[in-house]
Amino acid sequence: MNLPLPVAVGIWAVVGVVLLLLVLTGRRRLAQRTRRLVPAPPAPPAELGALRAGPVEATYVSSTLAGDWLARVGAHGLGDRSRAEVAVHDAGVLMTRAGAPTVFVPAGAVRGAGLAPGMAGKYVGADGLVVVTWEVPSDGDVPAVELDTGLRTRHATDRATLVDAVRHLTVAAPAADAPHTENDPETPAASPATEDQ
Repeated sequence: MNLPLPVAVGIWAVVGVVLLLLVLTGRRRLAQRTRRLVPAPPAPPAELGALRAGPVEATYVSSTLAGDWLARVGAHGLGDRSRAEVAVHDAGVLMTRAGAPTVFVPAGAVRGAGLAPGMAGKYVGADGLVVVTWEVPSDGDVPAVELDTGLRTRHATDRATLVDAVRHLTVAAPAADAPHTENDPETPAASPATEDQ
């Protein structure tokens, strides 16, 4: 049966609108559900410190609950795929995204970095994604939670550079947060023991 062109176009337009509404409803439900599990990420500080790597052109793939690369986080725009520039500073990792909120990972929140073939419905193979594992601090109402954030760099050579720079933050952060020791200049030195006479 051949339908007149205006009728066929009308049917396809209705089907398209229904599919779009289903997608938007699913995204809204995902955002509401994960908002109860994931606190809002911190804003970037005014001073980021020295630039360690980047900015690197990349695609921000998604953020998922750490260890479960199918559990995409929809809250706070963390699940939105977008073009991004990624830079690693002394203060942390800055992901400036096009059409989506900037994501900042403080140096002290970084738990690790590595390569993976895919996550959250995006499979690129051959360790094509840089994955940063980090902790979103509690905002008072929602407890802290660890996330995996996937980045697909535009140039393959940038992957190792990015991973190394992020891993360096995990080494440098504990040293900066370490308590004063007896060799610390701000800690008074112990008096030398007097010799017995």
